[in-house]
Amino acid sequence: MIDRVSSASPFEDRYGFCRALRVGDRIEVAGTAPIPQDGSDPPDSAFQQMLLCGRIALKAIDRLGGGTPIRTRMFITNPADQDEIGRAHGELFGSRPPVATMVVVAALLDPRWRVEIEVEAVAGTNPG
Repeated sequence: MIDRVSSASPFEDRYGFCRALRVGDRIEVAGTAPIPQDGSDPPDSAFQQMLLCGRIALKAIDRLGGGTPIRTRMFITNPADQDEIGRAHGELFGSRPPVATMVVVAALLDPRWRVEIEVEAVAGTNPG
C-alpha cells in the first residue's frame, strides 16, 4: 500500500507529483522548495528558506505517520549560503542528524529560491 500527501506547491498538480509518499516503512519527500502555505513570497534569507523547506518536509513525514529522517539532500544556488543553510539544517535535524549532502546547482525553478531539500525517513521509528 502506498500513502501520499500533498502540500501548497503549485507544481505538484502541474507536474504530476506529490510532496511525499510512504511505502512500507520508507517515506520519501520530494524536492521541497521554500513555498509558504499561504502563497506569500519566500523568505529572503537562505537560513529562513532552509527552515521553511525543512518544516514543510517534516510536516509531510508527520502526516504519513512520522518517522526518523535518515538522509537529506540540499540543493543550493550560491556556495556563499552554505553556512546559513547548514546552520538551519542543524536546527532542524541536529539532535538526531541524518546523513546529508549539499550540492551547488546552477538554478532552481524560481529565481528567488536559494535552497531546495529532499528528505528520506524510516516510518514508525523513534528518533534516536
